[in-house]
Amino acid sequence: MSADRPVAALFADLVGQPAVVRTLQAAARHPVHAYLFKGPRGSGTRVAARAFAAALLCPDGGCGECWTCRRALAGTHPDLVSVERTGAALSIEDARRLVLLAQRRPFEAARQVLVVGDVHLALRSAPALLKTVEEPPPATVFVLLAEDIPNELVTVASRCVEVTFPPVPSVAVEEWLRANGIEPAQAAVVAAGAGGDLDRARLLAHDGGYAARLELWRSVPARLNGDGSVAGQLARSLLESIDGALDPLRAQHTAALEELSEQAESLGERGAPGRKDLVDRQHREERRWRTDELRAGLGILARAYRDRWGSGESLDAPSLADCQRAVSLITEATASLEHNPNETLLLESLLVRL
Repeated sequence: MSADRPVAALFADLVGQPAVVRTLQAAARHPVHAYLFKGPRGSGTRVAARAFAAALLCPDGGCGECWTCRRALAGTHPDLVSVERTGAALSIEDARRLVLLAQRRPFEAARQVLVVGDVHLALRSAPALLKTVEEPPPATVFVLLAEDIPNELVTVASRCVEVTFPPVPSVAVEEWLRANGIEPAQAAVVAAGAGGDLDRARLLAHDGGYAARLELWRSVPARLNGDGSVAGQLARSLLESIDGALDPLRAQHTAALEELSEQAESLGERGAPGRKDLVDRQHREERRWRTDELRAGLGILARAYRDRWGSGESLDAPSLADCQRAVSLITEATASLEHNPNETLLLESLLVRL
């Protein structure tokens, strides 16, 4: 059997990233002190971090079957520590907690692995993070996860081996959905709408309102008639459809809270330690999902206008100019989502201008 085959089994849940798997297979044989996994949400950075940690902690280099590997993949091994932000950004206090954790001795394995999420949001805490990564204890390996590298974090990134995760190819997303019981026609629609984000595809696959929401966004150009009240009602309908899109995510969150409560009860603990942090993180996830869904809807709307002028229809010059102007306005509205605007005002204003 190839020496890489057991390690490859650890990455079975990492979809559509063969180049990343090869890179991490090689890295696991001769690890360094810090890695930066850079990729958009849903590209697999967190899945890869656990698999890579299992390879680093396993006494056999990542057999994929032992108690060490199974716990690392489940995120329960004592020498795999995940550090998540406690607020909207990775704060200085979070960085200080990381410093203390980095000094800790491993409990079982020859080393410990510290996985730090959302490092792209560590702008204020970048100096403390840099110091920690620059002076690591010999038994600690850092795996930093980031969606991008802001200027404030360039120096931190330079101290790490960077592993880039591209968006998951649509074909790979579709194949994964079909392998997990999603009908081929639905899998194709979901994969097209997921934008290379496997996490989004998982939720959309169980979103009974996705097809209707997709059609609603596509119908906007034909429904706008210059009447501001029509634009306002349409904006409200679109936002109501986004509210419904949160249902699968909220179901996941409810299940996670119930599991936490059951674990606390089985251990005889009063209350559920960590519940507040979990609820806060879930609220941030819901907010982010809502923004992502609005961004995706605006993308569908832009494509609807592009399809009009690229469909071969005979459009006169004013109509073609109107389509181009519409796409420009939609692009501008999409960019403004980075500043957390009032969604109702944003969408109503856009539809009135369209």
